Parts: sequence; C-alpha cells; structure tokens
Amino acid sequence: MTPSSQSLSERLAAIRARMDATARTSGRDPASVTLTAVSKTQPPEAIDAALAAGLRVFGENRVQEAQGRWTDRRPALSDLELRLIGPLQSNKAEDAVALFDVIETLDREKLVGALGAAQKKLGLRPRVLIQVNTGEEPQKAGVSPRDVDALIASARAADLDVEGVMAIPPAEEEPTLHFALLAKIAARNGLRVLSMGMSSDYEAAIRLGATHVRLGTALFGERNTTPEPSSA
Repeated sequence: MTPSSQSLSERLAAIRARMDATARTSGRDPASVTLTAVSKTQPPEAIDAALAAGLRVFGENRVQEAQGRWTDRRPALSDLELRLIGPLQSNKAEDAVALFDVIETLDREKLVGALGAAQKKLGLRPRVLIQVNTGEEPQKAGVSPRDVDALIASARAADLDVEGVMAIPPAEEEPTLHFALLAKIAARNGLRVLSMGMSSDYEAAIRLGATHVRLGTALFGERNTTPEPSSA
C-alpha cells in the first residue's frame, strides 16, 4: 500500500510510530512532542477524518479561512487547539486573538502592539511563539536571529504570553543547522516550546528538541492546490 492510498488513520498511525521511536532514541518522552495537523486548504471530509482519528491540534495559515472551517465545529470540541502558523497582518490581530489558542507567527514590533491591544479589548490571552527567519530569507516572514532577543523582551513587556519560537528552514539547506539555532535561541531566553519540523524533516526536528511538529502532506497526502509559502 502506497502512502497516497492509505487512509488518514493509517498514515497517522505510521507517523506517530516514527515520532515515538525518534523521541525514545533521543532520550525523550514521546508525550513531549505534539503533532500539529496542518489543515489549511483541506476539504471538510479530510477535517472530519482527522477529528475521527483523534487529532485535536490543528494549524491554519489564514485567519479568514480558519474562521470558516472551525467556527461551527468548535462548540462541540472542548479539547480543540487551534494554532495560527501563517503570517498575520496587524489589522487581523483581533480576529486572530478571538479564534486561536496559539499564534506562532509574531515577528515584528507592530504586531506586538496589535496583539497586546486585541487581548486587552477581548479579555483573551492566547499563547504566542516568535517566528524566527533562521535563514534570513528576504521573501520569508520572521524576525532575524540577531533581533529575536529584543523582540521577545518587547513581547513580554507588553504582557504577551510568549512560550516559544517557531521557524521554517530554507528549503535548499540542511534543516538541522536551523533547528539547532532555534533551540539555542529558545534556551537562552528560557522558552520551552519549539515549533519546528515539517513533513520532510520532522524526525530530525524531534532529535533536536522540537515540542511541536507541523505536518500537512505526510498526514493528509498530496493535494492539487495552488502553491503557497509553506508552513508544513
């Protein structure tokens, strides 16, 4: 049976087995690594299959798309966790704070202010990750490694609940170098959450300390969609 012909539950079982084995061989508790199912662009039947398979942590790229997908489903899912893993515009900060449990893509001072104002207005305080552009790619979101410590300090001063860091390594470079850099940034800032590792490299990410891996293609299979900057 090829991966493309497997059911989602079969793919999930295979992924979890690999995640658990990698964690154990790295001296880690498998329960310390969370699978974030990247549900962007997925049709309703795929979301329903993921929920039926027991998945409850989902990553979305766009606020408006996520609103359409989860607003009606959320009331019946008390254990659902929604994570924003795509770039966030400042004018969407209030919508993001209202919907997401975790915002993984804080990467600039303007967004610190927007999120701070939104959480005060709504009385909500989502957890936040700082997105680091470890490869310093001009076309990619994220704060540069040399500026990340200052942004973390600023976000904390604004009473944002900063719990970790996130990165998407350059596609053409060895990802472990970027995972190691992200782990170093987290450690020196006392942050416990590392969102790193996608469908092609999640085992390497787990070996280097990932607490959250973001899987789209490996879990849902290939889809014929218009390409967009990947977070999974």
